[in-house]
Amino acid sequence: MQDTSGNRRKVVVVGAGAVGATFAYALAQSGLADEIVLIDRNEDLVRGQVLDLAHGQPFFPTVSIRKGDASDYASASLIVITAGAAQRPGETRLQLLQKNAAVIKGVMTDIIEHDSPAVILVVTNPVDVMTYVALETSGWDRSRIIGSGTVLDSARLEHLLSAHCGVDVHNVHGFVLGEHGDTEFVAWSLTHIAGMQMDAYCPICKGCADNLAEREAIARQVRDSAYHIIGYKGATWFAVGLALVRIAGAILRNQRTVLTVSALLQGEFGLNDVCIGVPCIVSARGIERVVESVLSESELAALHSSARTLKKAVEQLHAGA
Repeated sequence: MQDTSGNRRKVVVVGAGAVGATFAYALAQSGLADEIVLIDRNEDLVRGQVLDLAHGQPFFPTVSIRKGDASDYASASLIVITAGAAQRPGETRLQLLQKNAAVIKGVMTDIIEHDSPAVILVVTNPVDVMTYVALETSGWDRSRIIGSGTVLDSARLEHLLSAHCGVDVHNVHGFVLGEHGDTEFVAWSLTHIAGMQMDAYCPICKGCADNLAEREAIARQVRDSAYHIIGYKGATWFAVGLALVRIAGAILRNQRTVLTVSALLQGEFGLNDVCIGVPCIVSARGIERVVESVLSESELAALHSSARTLKKAVEQLHAGA
């Protein structure tokens, strides 16, 4: 793979639905990209989204926004795959397996055929399994294919802790690890407020009578956030669009940012052959390194439990193929 960090920063967004279009909108405002290309099988939808975005160009940093096709993969720096069936009320992310695996395989086949040099960011749910499908289809090195992982979940944790403790969210650093879904967990040992671990900060904060019960309640809110939003309005798109801009910025600007993306593990944390949300250094190369953080015994057990769930999902997918 060639390093595209010094070239024109072209981002191809596959899927022009709510998540893809919101990401494109936020990306245009960020000034990170020189060119944003939207691709979707629904020709009317993608034309409408591009036209609507283009009308905002006088208010954006200079950026080209247009409709594209698979030939654009050949010159992309970053390809963001949001295409797939939406999660329905009452439907878990793992129930989306069969519908979305076929979408990912088709997109990756096109990307391979056009000899794309891009880093691939998979967003389609269930994202950890779809990231594995993308890697399996391509045969590429794990560094080039990233899942959005638990970056959004970690942001949700930071928001809730900020509100609970009365501290600016920018001074809260939280880590949610594991599956982007029902088996995710908060790594409290890695979570800090004002540079202090939670066990040290809680006695100072004195914001609750039972901080362990409050932690459990906050972790439950983080895990169930998407279900609540889906119940209210049918889907989530604003916060995930912003989370994707954060990941895109790390890649396009070679920032070497630590983010909890979904990565293929090759022995880290005692796990192999599973894509799961863990701290990684993200740069123009994609995943530069998995950061093997020191977890508590219970957190490591939770990570392994989450990994078993994801491996079972991949096995179910293979069995149904």
